[in-house]
Formats: sequence, structure tokens, C-alpha cells
Amino acid sequence: MNEEYDVVIVGTGVAGLYCALQFPDSMRVCIFTKQKAEEANSFLAQGGICVLRGEDDFPDYYEDTMRAGHYKNNPKTVELVLRSSNHVVRDLIRYGVQFQRNPDGTLAYTREGAHSKPRILYHQDITGHEICSVLLQRVRECSHITLKEHTTLLDLLTDGTTCGGVVVETSEHKIQTISAPFVVLACGGIGGLFQNSTSFPHMTGDALAIAIQYHIHMKDLNYIQIHPTALYTQEKGRRFLISESVRGEGALLLNKAGQRFTDELQPRDLLSQAIFKQMELDKSDHVFEDLTPLGERTILEHFPNIFDACLKAGYDARKEPVPVAPAQHYLMGGIAVDFASRTSMRGLYACGETSCNGIHGKNRLASNSLLESIVFAKRAADDIIFGVHPTETTEFSVNFEAYQNIDKLASQYASLVLNEIERWNHHE
Repeated sequence: MNEEYDVVIVGTGVAGLYCALQFPDSMRVCIFTKQKAEEANSFLAQGGICVLRGEDDFPDYYEDTMRAGHYKNNPKTVELVLRSSNHVVRDLIRYGVQFQRNPDGTLAYTREGAHSKPRILYHQDITGHEICSVLLQRVRECSHITLKEHTTLLDLLTDGTTCGGVVVETSEHKIQTISAPFVVLACGGIGGLFQNSTSFPHMTGDALAIAIQYHIHMKDLNYIQIHPTALYTQEKGRRFLISESVRGEGALLLNKAGQRFTDELQPRDLLSQAIFKQMELDKSDHVFEDLTPLGERTILEHFPNIFDACLKAGYDARKEPVPVAPAQHYLMGGIAVDFASRTSMRGLYACGETSCNGIHGKNRLASNSLLESIVFAKRAADDIIFGVHPTETTEFSVNFEAYQNIDKLASQYASLVLNEIERWNHHE
């Protein structure tokens, strides 16, 4: 069985949803996801979305981003994303996103680690959920967009140089093809490959594995971010994130003796190293984060979701420190793309965590990911809509027998990604 569209988008995070909304009614768009539409990592983003606060802020914001990335960033990409941020915010507000406001109605800003000033817009401590829920609702209102849930990417339709669609397992566990002259990979990162991660477990880097097997250019696959403060638990499963903005508002990190041991607003990788060092000194598998300096009102009004999660785990953040430990959080590397989100395979685009355009360098600055995802999702759509593309059609043959054992294929894909990460580690 085959379905035909003008564009196929893999993933329902902020990049995939925003990309889908850029196409006119005359274009038939299919967007699909491995689980429920809401089970994308973008929905989990707590802190917020960065925005350039006027031209005078550019040198500081630029330097904050470059310094956090250990100057391994692509300077042109950094400038492009930062200077696109005001348009992105206006667009999100136009769609209906409700950012936090001051009593006089102006936008409220918070600060996170490694930022020199407050420049992050937020919605309580569930900014990703607010943005993505609004975008998802807009997608569902569009008659030219078909949304498929519980649909798994298995392969590309390709002759090795041109992409013409995808092979999927449907929600009815059938193997089928979806043809389109343009495919956008926006299907998240690799957290599901790690024992301790803040990601959904089904985020296993399938698109990366498929790209690797077709020799599509990759970049910086070993640049993997560890978030310093996930709520500590001995239970298996996804780790609950304690947002960077909690520390930006004044939370402290304490050792087992209740003493502060580091600068809480360091870049994430440096802070994670400091925590690991303290855990070794304490002979403990966690440290403590003290939210009490924020005061009860700030905790309950700005961080209600975090407060509830801590309470469910047995900790009242208004009165006592909560145990935290680092966990895998984000992939800065990925499928290499240019300024139009194009990969090295014709017809294939990538954006969001799946891709690497060079903005983050070796370590991502807090709350730059939602912004970067939206900027490059739009640039992918713009290139598809306005670009000059070859008109010839290519026939693709599919061996459906190769997809009969999905579990085996998933295991092979996981090994492929992990082996490639290890190769990049040795390469560096």
C-alpha cells in the first residue's frame, strides 16, 4: 500500500508542527509520529524560549551562546538564529501561545544558567507544552494536513541519492510506503538509548541510524548534553527535569552536609562535571537542590509542575532540598544540514534535535533549542515552497521482507547509532 503527499514530516515536536503549519492549503502534508502526538520531547521543555532583547543585547547573547558551546559553534548560524528570534516570538503569539506577562501586560523574562541577563520567555514551568499544544491544535484544524499517530519510521524511499518518501509501520502494524518529493526529519534525539535520560524512551535515534546507513552526512554525533539537575530516583524510566530556570531564579546546589559547593549558573556541561565530582566526594549518587531561597510564592506560581513532581516523590520543595543528579538530555550533533535545513540527500531535510546546523557547538545554551527548531523548521518549509527543484520523477523499489522483524530492526538501528557515536569520540 502507498499514500502520496507533497510533503512528509516525521515527528510532532515543535520543529515538525511548526514546519507543517508553514505550507499553503494547496499542498498536501502528512505528519506522523511514533507514539501519541503529545509524546514528543518538545512538550517536556520547561524553562522557555530565548529571545533577543533588542540590538544592544546581541553581543551578550551571541557571546553567551558561543561560550556555552566552547566556541565550537557555527558563528553564522548563531547570528541567524538570534536575529530570527523576535519574528518567531511574534509568530507564536499570533498562533495563540500565552507567555507569562507582567502586571502591566508586558512580556516577563527569566534567566537560566550561562545567560548574562534575563532573556527567556516562559509559561509557568511548562513552556514547551504550551507552545506545542497550541501548534498541535492549529495543525489539527488544517484540512490539508494529515496527522498520523503510532506510526513508526522504518526506512526512506531512496535510490541512495534522492529521497522520495518513507517506509513506515502503521498503527495497525502494517508495512506501507508514503511517497512525497520532500521529506522532513524532525523526530527528536537519542535519549531512549540511555539508562538515565530526561527524554521519552521511544526517542531512539531511528532517523539518525537510517541516515548513517545511507551515508548521509553527519556532524558532531558525540556532542551529547548531560543536564545537571534531574530529580533523583532509583526507579527505572524517564527522569523528571528540574528546570535550569529554577537555578536562574536563585535555587542553590548543596552537598550531603548541606553546604553550597559550586556556581549554579555555569554552562550545563561544567555544572554537571562539578556535580559528578561532588557526588564522588560524598560517595553518593545525588546532590541536593534547595529551592527555598525562591520563596513559596515563586515556587507555586512559576514552578507549579516541578513542585507537584517533587511532592509526589516525597519532597516539599517549599521546606526542604530535593535530591538531583545529572541525566542525558540533548544531542547537539545530528544529521548535518545547511541554512535551508537540507541534508546531503536530495529531497531530504532535517530540523530540531535530529539535525545539526552548528548553533549549539559542543554544549547547548539553555532555552536555545525551541528557538533553533522553529527557525530551521521554517527555513526547511521556505526552501521546499520557494526553491527550484528537479521535475523528473524517480521510481523506488521496496523489499518489504526486510521489515518483517521490527524489533530486530530497532535493535540494529540502536547499535548503529551508538557505534557511530563511539566512532566520533575516537575521531575527535
